[in-house]
Amino acid sequence: MTPGINRLKTWVLIAGLGGLFVLVGAWIGGSTGVVIALAFGLVFNAAMYWYSDKIAIATTRSKPVTEQEYPELYRIVRELTQTNNMPMPTIYVSEVAQPNAFATGRNPEHAAVSVTKGILQILDERELRGVLAHELSHVANRDILISSVASAIGMSITFLARFALFFGGGNDRNNNPFGAFGLLFAWILAPLAAAIIQMAVSRSREYQADESGAILSRDPDALASALRKLETAAGKVPVPASVSPAEAHLFIVNPFRGRQASMSLANLFSTHPPTAERVARLEQIKQEIA
Repeated sequence: MTPGINRLKTWVLIAGLGGLFVLVGAWIGGSTGVVIALAFGLVFNAAMYWYSDKIAIATTRSKPVTEQEYPELYRIVRELTQTNNMPMPTIYVSEVAQPNAFATGRNPEHAAVSVTKGILQILDERELRGVLAHELSHVANRDILISSVASAIGMSITFLARFALFFGGGNDRNNNPFGAFGLLFAWILAPLAAAIIQMAVSRSREYQADESGAILSRDPDALASALRKLETAAGKVPVPASVSPAEAHLFIVNPFRGRQASMSLANLFSTHPPTAERVARLEQIKQEIA
């Protein structure tokens, strides 16, 4: 699947998520609820737009580092950004022991890339370059902003659904088109649908970043090797309590899960595609760019 199709799929999913959000607002308060839902969503999304990167940096205990402290890290990032004609992002290193990495920021001009101390210990230079190319591809493709919007709307839907239970949304059966099913929708189905769409957005963008990163680094094997190492380590080294499961989509591999079955119900709710499928795609990309 080309990056353009993946990007279109992402926006279609987000549009569906936004429609679901408005639908929950309509169930709670009719036309007034729609207005309130839209206003709440806009405020929430604005906050995520401006502060999502700061939140991610703080919760992962990431700190800015200088080129004197990490010359190899700076050299790799600078080479990749120059190759892709991108601005140099702010570079952070996290105290987290689990090997992982993530990128954040609202656009390439306000981007940050963070790697954990754990990843610097287990990856060689080629593998680290592959991981950084993947993360910089997220920045170039503006995936971080897209996922932040999807996450914000999904969290808002869950909040509104629970708000309805406490304040009697849908109690007026004469005016409520959903009736008794509305309560079930608000309490169970809305948050469930929001979660599925959020995770589908995340999975789509991971495939795209793998492809873009492999092309940027010209070394799909290195990224595939790094993914195998990171997947194994994710199941052995826990992340600190400050990192929320809601932030799992930021990382190159899911920090809260180890090995994943390729065909299971749990895989449906995974923020990341199965590593075996990602590696298989990278092997195909290797043949295409050889």
